[in-house]
Amino acid sequence: MLDITKKGFVKYSLFASLYFSEGLMIAITTVVTSLYLRSKAVPIPLTTLAVGAANIPWILKFVWGPIVDHFIKYGRRTFILFGGFLCVFSMFLASQIDPSAYLILFIFLIFLGHVGIGFIDVSTDALAVDISTDENRGKINGSMFAGQYSAWALGSLIFPLIGSLHGYKYAYLLNGFIILAILIFPFLIKEKIKYKTKQKIFNLVVKEFKKRTTQLITVFSPLVFMNEGILSFIMPIYMRDFLNLRDVQIGMISMLLPLFLALGSVAGGTVTDKIGRKKALYIFIVLDAIFTALLVFTDNWWKLSLIYSIVGFLLGAHSTVACALFMDITNPRIGATQYGILTGIANVGLNGGGMISGSIAAAFSFAHVFLFASWTFGPTLLVLYLIRFKNKKKFK
Repeated sequence: MLDITKKGFVKYSLFASLYFSEGLMIAITTVVTSLYLRSKAVPIPLTTLAVGAANIPWILKFVWGPIVDHFIKYGRRTFILFGGFLCVFSMFLASQIDPSAYLILFIFLIFLGHVGIGFIDVSTDALAVDISTDENRGKINGSMFAGQYSAWALGSLIFPLIGSLHGYKYAYLLNGFIILAILIFPFLIKEKIKYKTKQKIFNLVVKEFKKRTTQLITVFSPLVFMNEGILSFIMPIYMRDFLNLRDVQIGMISMLLPLFLALGSVAGGTVTDKIGRKKALYIFIVLDAIFTALLVFTDNWWKLSLIYSIVGFLLGAHSTVACALFMDITNPRIGATQYGILTGIANVGLNGGGMISGSIAAAFSFAHVFLFASWTFGPTLLVLYLIRFKNKKKFK
């Protein structure tokens, strides 16, 4: 058995691999499902709504987290495996459903797959809170997001290629097999269970969220992730309907966002451990707002590729810093619950922004979508300014 508390490489590899499964599901939902539904002539607003509905389990982390914490005596690994097998089962079934005939059932199966990923996510996050320290929390988050974004990039490239050549059902089938292989890793780790009894979650949660800093960070969380949701939902549709690119080309360019998200996550994790949370967030968010607005000038593939890559890098950087900040204020006794609530609310912003992006594009234009995505960082910076920490040296 592998002891992840002592071996750095094993520790970072475990977290990267588990988040890799999450990245595959993001690619399946935001890229593959968007292209699949548009190929079936599903309208743009309905397509983004369907993708958003499939992503709702990411918002429901406040449900999965308490389950994992309440049964903490069984360990985090148990729920990682449960979530993984549920996701694999759902992907296998989804590969057999035609969305043009059974759209609701198809989306429900992807929804169920995300429920499984939700359990992987909150359990992995709780495990990270259990074993991380202030000195390596940024790097652990960097490895997690690097794994997630690398999978998103790989899936964005390979899945549309498979879909256009052999049929999209094989993309969902392959996704299930890859996640099944990833589940071998959790079987090999040794987990030290600190708490042997069931936890009383409610009182601890109320105590933590009475703190002003926690309340402000709760408001900050959906705002800082809204930009990513808008862009990840609308961009494949923008490339298909505005730039008239083929699915394989769309997959190659879509790969750039998560690829540079991965690079940015590593950079963000390293930078924030050196200069603090708020300073790093100010730098990355301001730059991201500028380059997101520049997307209005992307009227061909090479301009889009260039600016989209820069945006991806900056998104990855400030997302990693934000999640390290969430872990900093999380009580380890309710790691899955408190961190799950914060990231679940973050996903309200991510998913909500993505769901309305299609309606904005249909009512106005794609340029309006990009400008709105840039504007969301205004309220984000205002709330960030209001956040204060007792340990100013650590969070400056």
